[in-house]
Amino acid sequence: MEILRSDDEFFLKFGQLYMTTAYPGVVKGWHFHKKQIDNFAVVKGTIKLVLYDSRPESKTYREVNEFFLGEHNPILVQIPAMVLHGFKGVGVEEAIVVNCPTELYDYKEPDEFRVDAFNKEVPYDWDIKMH
Repeated sequence: MEILRSDDEFFLKFGQLYMTTAYPGVVKGWHFHKKQIDNFAVVKGTIKLVLYDSRPESKTYREVNEFFLGEHNPILVQIPAMVLHGFKGVGVEEAIVVNCPTELYDYKEPDEFRVDAFNKEVPYDWDIKMH
């Protein structure tokens, strides 16, 4: 899978590239960035990536979007600045997540703002619903 190319229509700029992992059942979230735009892909395992738009001026204000990213669904999700996001490892193995954000990580003043993963102000339940 080509994850992100500089000639992609939605490519903005390169800040850095990093990876993180998530074990099944572990939730990492919520957080948002004031400047940074994230580009998430999963190269092993599966995650449920959830976005919550808390931007009052946005046409998607208060909308929740849920994406399942993984080796069997190789997609890239671009996350705008100021959109709360988090993810949960799902499946039976550790997931490896790659992010290509538009900004360098600033160790002295990180552009990362955290919100409790189970904050009731965000209308989302991290459990998987079977329909």
